[in-house]
Amino acid sequence: MGDEKSLGIMGNSSRERDRELLIPVADSIDHHQHHDDDGASSSSKPSPSASSSHHHSGCEAFYKVVRSWASKKFMTGCVILLPIAITFYITWWFIRFVDGFFSPIYAQLGINIFGLGFVTSITFIFLVGVFMSSWLGTSILSLGEWFIKRMPFVRHIYNASKQISAAISPDQNTQAFKEVAIIRHPRIGEYAFGFITSSLTLQNYSGEEELCCVYVPTNHLYIGDIFLVSAKDVIRPNLSVREGIEIVVSGGMSMPQVLSTLDPRVIQVDRN
Repeated sequence: MGDEKSLGIMGNSSRERDRELLIPVADSIDHHQHHDDDGASSSSKPSPSASSSHHHSGCEAFYKVVRSWASKKFMTGCVILLPIAITFYITWWFIRFVDGFFSPIYAQLGINIFGLGFVTSITFIFLVGVFMSSWLGTSILSLGEWFIKRMPFVRHIYNASKQISAAISPDQNTQAFKEVAIIRHPRIGEYAFGFITSSLTLQNYSGEEELCCVYVPTNHLYIGDIFLVSAKDVIRPNLSVREGIEIVVSGGMSMPQVLSTLDPRVIQVDRN
């Protein structure tokens, strides 16, 4: 009997020991399962760093689009306003410059009205033009030119300025540029834009040939080259001298898309 009791007690103690050993194992399994569940749930949710990076890239792309749009609109405004501003500035400068000729006289008289000197200057220029168109004015001008042409240094300045003013003169008889001309230069397939200044007759052993003196500007309007071209090789477009000067001064930007000539030929001009 004693042996059976001792065996029973030993069996109970071994079961308790096994139970104590099994309980932490179960607890550790439950802990690992709980940790795995937390990891799965955390992986299913986006991290704060990833969401912030997506937000930053979206803001940067929006900023680039807005900056590109704003820069294009700003440049468009500059392109539109720049010629208007330059035109108003030059006009305002010209008004003040012309107004300065007679405004000091009015200031001495106690009359301070802006623009009165400008109106007086324009009226004076008009009256000079009317007077110089008469026989008496032409005689006085010829006498004044006779004195100026005998001055060593002044005569060169006067002759150069007179030629420039004669080029845009509305009087066709005194106009330095007779017609607008297009010549083939410097090689076949290329053309040069210029003005006919005079014509002459070339006499040689084979006979006579009519030549045109064509002035081709190379630096705006004041410096250029002179070419003697056969009259039959000169192309005369349907442009006035004033329109030709505008084309030269603008660098060709005011060139029409199609140039019609006075003869049956037509020259196509690419505006691009």
